Amino acid sequence: MKIAETLKNTDKTLFSFEIVPPLKGHNLDSLYEKLDLLAEFNPLNINITYHQDETVYTPLDNNLMQKKVVRKRPGTVALAAAIKNRYPNVNTVPHLICGGMSKQAIENILIDLNFLGIQNILALRGDAVSGQKYFIPEPDGHEHTDGLIKQIMDLNQGIYLDKDLRNTDCTDFSCGVAGYPEKHIESPNAEIDMEYLKKKIDAGAEFIVTQMFFDNQKFFDWEKRCRAAGIDVPIIPAIKPLGKLRDLQVIPQVFNIDLPTPLVKEVMKAKDDKAIYQIGIEWCIAQSRELVAHGVPVVHYFSVGRTENVREVAKAIF
Repeated sequence: MKIAETLKNTDKTLFSFEIVPPLKGHNLDSLYEKLDLLAEFNPLNINITYHQDETVYTPLDNNLMQKKVVRKRPGTVALAAAIKNRYPNVNTVPHLICGGMSKQAIENILIDLNFLGIQNILALRGDAVSGQKYFIPEPDGHEHTDGLIKQIMDLNQGIYLDKDLRNTDCTDFSCGVAGYPEKHIESPNAEIDMEYLKKKIDAGAEFIVTQMFFDNQKFFDWEKRCRAAGIDVPIIPAIKPLGKLRDLQVIPQVFNIDLPTPLVKEVMKAKDDKAIYQIGIEWCIAQSRELVAHGVPVVHYFSVGRTENVREVAKAIF
């Protein structure tokens, strides 16, 4: 079931959310407990993040450092299949990134996803790895997301990297991309950022999932600019309940977004993180109600490993 096709035939706002794979060394039991809390709200889809290799340095007895390449959260493709098996009526949407992967590695992942019957993908460039200031693609990889989308669309036409293959079968992927109501951190300005988004849609993307935001007006204004730029695919707003005092620093720094002054002042007056947790839920409920009234096709939630607060929001909205 393709998300873009479903959204053409629904007259109500649907629910979806994003999860991260378990850390290496952990099984799925605790994750399933969290997913079960949200399954009752009939999510349209569950997005699953992809995490590339990281370089870590550990001290040795001789005062030198040992370099190790690790992947802390492997298993995105297998997790997508496991969730699809456990919740057969829910779309699983694995993230697929340019970072750390050659075109051949990407093609192999796409073949696996096709064999598993997973049709929806969120195509992303990915961030620069730890220790790098700028994103550096693999020598035989994609520098930008539109190149990744083109590769996915080529497979939909039966065009593989090996040009000697004959009588190839076509895949049937639907591809979504990220959008940034407050501009991607690397874009020189909002106008150029919109041009980048349009290139991804022109390459074949069929829906957009936004970066998180806490001010709905910024989303509404950006949505209008998308439509004015000729972007007519479904746009899915994605939001997150604030959780603790440290979020006031971490979220603007990591995601390059602003937090509204009324929210910040309310958090600053709270006596502890328990009170802030509740403020985050209430703010997210208010955001959700306004987005539903606006007529968005889906409200998508970043759980970041926690689903209890998302469940409280879902209970109030869905």
